[in-house]
Amino acid sequence: MKRLLSVLLLTSTLLSAADSAGLQLYSLRSQFTLRGVPWTLDRVKEFGIKEVELAGTYNLSAADFKAELDKRGLIPVSGHFPYARYKNDLDNVVKEAKTLGLQYAGCAWIDHKDSFDEAECRDAIATFNRAGEALAKEGIKMFYHLHGFEFEKHGDGTLVDLFMAETKPEFVSVQMDVLWVVFPGQDPVKLLEKHAGRWVLMHLKDLKKGVATGSLSGKTDVANDVVLGTGQMDWSAILAAARKAGVRHYFIEDESPTSMEQIPQSLAFLRTQGFE
Repeated sequence: MKRLLSVLLLTSTLLSAADSAGLQLYSLRSQFTLRGVPWTLDRVKEFGIKEVELAGTYNLSAADFKAELDKRGLIPVSGHFPYARYKNDLDNVVKEAKTLGLQYAGCAWIDHKDSFDEAECRDAIATFNRAGEALAKEGIKMFYHLHGFEFEKHGDGTLVDLFMAETKPEFVSVQMDVLWVVFPGQDPVKLLEKHAGRWVLMHLKDLKKGVATGSLSGKTDVANDVVLGTGQMDWSAILAAARKAGVRHYFIEDESPTSMEQIPQSLAFLRTQGFE
C-alpha cells in the first residue's frame, strides 16, 4: 500500500509539474487588426491557451485590454515594449506593465545600425539594468528577447556573452526565441547550458527545413515559421535543456501568414513533448 501511495504521489507531482504552452499574441497581429480584439481573443481561448504574452494592446488602453483578457480567463504573463520606450518613457512602461498585471516586461529588439556593435550593446546593458531596477520596485521582472543579431563576435565569444556578463541577474533575465538562435547558426542547447539560470521565458518557433542558417540579420521570411516538429529544431533536446536551465514559461510564436491553422498543430505536437 505504501509503495502504491508513493507511486501515485510521484505521478501526481509529475502531472502537476507539466509545462503549459502559452501564446505570443503577435502571432495573431493580422487578426487583431482586421477582426478586432474580442474576436481574436475568443480564438485564443478556443485553442485552449491559458497564458499569453503581449506585444501591444491594439488601440485599447492597457486597462481595457486587461479587461478583455480577464473575461476569457487569459493570463498575461509577459509583454514586449519597444526599446525606445525603455530609454525615453520608462515610467509609463512600468505603469502599463503594472496595469496589465504582467509578471515580466521585456524588449524584443534593440535599435541598432546594420551590424550590432559593442557600443550599442553597452548602451542596451545600461538601459535594461536601469529599467529592470525600476520594474523590480513593482514586482515585475525585466527581460530581453534575443533576436539573432546579437551574436556578433566579441573577444573570445559574442556580444551575447558581454550582455549576459554585464546585465544584472537580479534585474534582467533573458528570453530565448529558438528560431533566433538557430537562424544565426547557434546551438540553443549549448546556449541554455552556458547561461543556465538567466533564461526564464522561451519562444517556441520552428525554422523551415532547407533554410540556410548563419545570418546575423535578425530577419527571415515569416513563411519560414512552420508547425513545431516539422522544421529544423531538435525539440526533445532543446526542451530538456530548457527545463534544466530554469525556463518557467513557454510561448508559441508563429509569425507565418497561416498561424491560425498552424497553432493548433503546434499545440498537438507539444503534447507529445510532455506539455499539457
